[in-house]
Amino acid sequence: MSVVLVTGAAGLIGAEAVRFFAAAGFDVVGVDNDMRRVLFGNDASTAWSRRRLETTISGYRHVEGDIRDTALIDSVFARYGRAITAVIHTAAQPSHDWAAREPQTDFTVNANGTLNILEATRQHCPEAPFIFTSTNKVYGDTPNLLPLVEQEFRWEVSPEHRFAEHGIDESMNVDACLHSLFGVSKLAADVMVQEYGRYFGIPTVCFRCGCLTGPEHSGTMLHGFLSYLVRCAVTGEHYTVFGYKGKQVRDNIHAYDLVNAFWHFIQAPRCGAVYNIGGSRHSDSSMLETILACERLTGRPMNWSYSTKNRTGDHIWWISDVRRFQADYPDWRYRYDSNSILAEVIDGVAARQIMMGK
Repeated sequence: MSVVLVTGAAGLIGAEAVRFFAAAGFDVVGVDNDMRRVLFGNDASTAWSRRRLETTISGYRHVEGDIRDTALIDSVFARYGRAITAVIHTAAQPSHDWAAREPQTDFTVNANGTLNILEATRQHCPEAPFIFTSTNKVYGDTPNLLPLVEQEFRWEVSPEHRFAEHGIDESMNVDACLHSLFGVSKLAADVMVQEYGRYFGIPTVCFRCGCLTGPEHSGTMLHGFLSYLVRCAVTGEHYTVFGYKGKQVRDNIHAYDLVNAFWHFIQAPRCGAVYNIGGSRHSDSSMLETILACERLTGRPMNWSYSTKNRTGDHIWWISDVRRFQADYPDWRYRYDSNSILAEVIDGVAARQIMMGK
């Protein structure tokens, strides 16, 4: 028996990982407590995703549990021991806006929860590769200091800058900037994952992600940019663009492409690895460009307005330079680009609206 243990198993990336590794022949154990519903309300609940996994993935075993519960986490790891061949840690409080409401909840979920998973890995399956979904928010608002040029529909980095062609690489400083409390809790976890790799020799990796997306995302106003925007486009709900003239740029990576990167790392793991990962120049768009694309694909105008106040710590321009990962894992390729991602998300949101009777 080879077990892949996934935290946050009913979320966007967790559920994609469950499907991917089950299809690859692994037994999959998922830990999730639908905290997304607690954080963001019933519309953001992942209960539907859990039901789908339990009814469609043969042999999938679900553990209803909180990653902050040290005894529970230890008991799950002890049950499977060295049969665990990989740990994929996606559970998190994911919103930098929400974190300021309850800093202790944010930090204990993101930092302490990650420490619990790391320590259980060290005690029970230290040879298992440990995958951590980190975030580009560990860099704080440092990207906003880049020399930016305003264009008609987007901001761009000045063409002579070293990040202009390929995006931001892992050399960007994480110090002396405004992070948001979410960025702080994720940075603490990120550094701890690196330390367990370097200090204890456990194969660990931090994937510092851009915008993660896909048709299975339970997007909400405070988290899940593309999914929530598409939901508003499909349903006619009002959408608010916050700051930067709506020209802020995001790179979007499909959940499958990220999980496929996990798979490549597991085949040839390293200790304490760090990679920026996202859509890169392969899949990026501004808010205005995305709204226009949604209007084109749905055939109707969006109901949206603009607020001059930007979100604290938000990035004006972020594109991930993924060349370090591609150099280490040259067989990894994107399956999805901007157009195919957006089309899939629109179809997924529309189908879920029907499923929920809306």
